[in-house]
Amino acid sequence: MTHPDVKVCSHCILPETFPGVSFDEHGKCNHCLRESPGGEKRDEKRKTYRHRLDSLATKIRGKSGSYDVVMAYSGGKDSTYTLKLLKEQFDLRILALTFDNHFVSPMALQNIKRASDTLQVDSMIVRPPWPTIKALFSLTARQDIFPAPTLLRASTICTACIGLVKSLTLKTALEMAIPLVAFGWSPGQAPIQSAIMKTNAELMRRNQQAMKRVFPAEMTSRLASYFVPDTYYEIYEDRFPYNIHPLAFFDYNEEGIKKAVSDLGWQDPADTDTNSTNCLLNAFANHCHLQRHGFHPYVWEIANMVRQGVMGRDEGIKKIYAEQDQDQIRYAREKLGL
Repeated sequence: MTHPDVKVCSHCILPETFPGVSFDEHGKCNHCLRESPGGEKRDEKRKTYRHRLDSLATKIRGKSGSYDVVMAYSGGKDSTYTLKLLKEQFDLRILALTFDNHFVSPMALQNIKRASDTLQVDSMIVRPPWPTIKALFSLTARQDIFPAPTLLRASTICTACIGLVKSLTLKTALEMAIPLVAFGWSPGQAPIQSAIMKTNAELMRRNQQAMKRVFPAEMTSRLASYFVPDTYYEIYEDRFPYNIHPLAFFDYNEEGIKKAVSDLGWQDPADTDTNSTNCLLNAFANHCHLQRHGFHPYVWEIANMVRQGVMGRDEGIKKIYAEQDQDQIRYAREKLGL
């Protein structure tokens, strides 16, 4: 799928194949038309959230018996930059938790070691057994098992993987009495309104139950150790942490971020696709989504970033409408035996 094949918004990059999109006579999509200019208001909101994180960090720093924050750390540029911010600007005690899904680029694993050592943060890697991961990704490569709205923002493969990351990170925070959970979401992945929020335990419980229901019973049993046990919602009801994703309110520029993390020894992997700096499965996940739905699973995120002015439209077009790397697709398909 390439840019000339479909009509694309003249302002952002949403294609005509994206569900619910429409265009005015100038080719501008309905999402861009709803977006208020409000640059100054956006800047004020970012300052407000930065002050909130300053206050929260001051409140929790050193108060826990273990860590101040557990960071869901993929080794990609965004999570590495977030790790750097939390350590250098907020002086938090960090546990960097990595979910090794068997498709982490070797360079990303090296980046995790280098950045953790340079920043002097503890690193913990959880690597599920290959038969479990193979079954999970083989299923999600073939079927859209999650509700339709999730497909607007991520592929089924990624939704399954990130769901486990979220559950495992929260479970770790509860078990170790860690008051803060951090993610390296880009400004296009999650809105600033959710950038600093106390975990809603009941909502998390319902979301997790819904996720368990979509898997076959045997797979749910295999994945049980990565979910938050039902008993935790009562046992640890006072321990539910705050969730933060600071990149929603810090300046965001991809090349600037790569330059900043290079000081930690971080290097850009040469074996990942245009939308990942850590995962060897991403190109195949994108391919499966494009084949079934006709639009790229990252297009909503990147379109949001173009609208916000944190990414140029030409760069967004390149990220979304470049051909998927066939060697990467073939590698993942063969590894999964599909």
